[in-house]
Amino acid sequence: MTRPETLDRIEPAAARTAGRPWYRRPWIVPLLAVAVLFVLFRLPAYLSFDTGNALLPLQEGYPELHFLLLTGHILFGSVALITCSLQVWPWLVKHHPRIHRASGRLYVFAGVLPSGLLAGVVGVIAVQDPAGRIGNVLLTVLWLATTFFGFRAALRRDFKLHRRWMIRSFALCWSIVVNRVWIVVLMLILMPFEEGYYGGDFDAMIEDVAVASIWLSWIVNLMIAQWWLDRRPKRRNAQPRKRIEENTTAA
Repeated sequence: MTRPETLDRIEPAAARTAGRPWYRRPWIVPLLAVAVLFVLFRLPAYLSFDTGNALLPLQEGYPELHFLLLTGHILFGSVALITCSLQVWPWLVKHHPRIHRASGRLYVFAGVLPSGLLAGVVGVIAVQDPAGRIGNVLLTVLWLATTFFGFRAALRRDFKLHRRWMIRSFALCWSIVVNRVWIVVLMLILMPFEEGYYGGDFDAMIEDVAVASIWLSWIVNLMIAQWWLDRRPKRRNAQPRKRIEENTTAA
């Protein structure tokens, strides 16, 4: 019977790199900083419970309910954004597995599950182009699904599979942040065409930018995550082995 993997035996390469000091991973500091700044920028406007502070257009028939649903989605989504950033920190997995497990449970039950369910409702009733609503709902379904499979793999102690699914979940979770980057990029690309293609209709251009950024943010993130999972890191001892084989053959 094969021995089940443990958190510090996810993969040989991952286990080796997880032993590095936290400051040897410079990406974790800006990652957490961006997550915290994004939450600080988005959350206060909704915690005021003033519909006038909504950063998205609300349904005219029930603006208070729409605002309440948005507030819940963003509140739980903020928990998801912070905790999922901790989940991909190898040093934390290696040296503080209890904190890793606790943040993982928070990510699933206080982040993804409530935020995802609310996102599904908000995505359907959003004042937005149908293509944008479909993109958001599909993103929500995939986010819930990848997180479910990742959590199920952890319960089965298949931590290698757990890691793969959670990297996909992380990519989808962070699409909300990357979405803002795509908006700026698309604005710069389409701005020269505002007078010609859009006839000076700035609102029409913004609507196209908003829809395109929704799809690009999670599709590109997911593609990068899959590339990261499927890549084959170069082995440091590949050359010595090759030389040994050549010498053996020559002998």
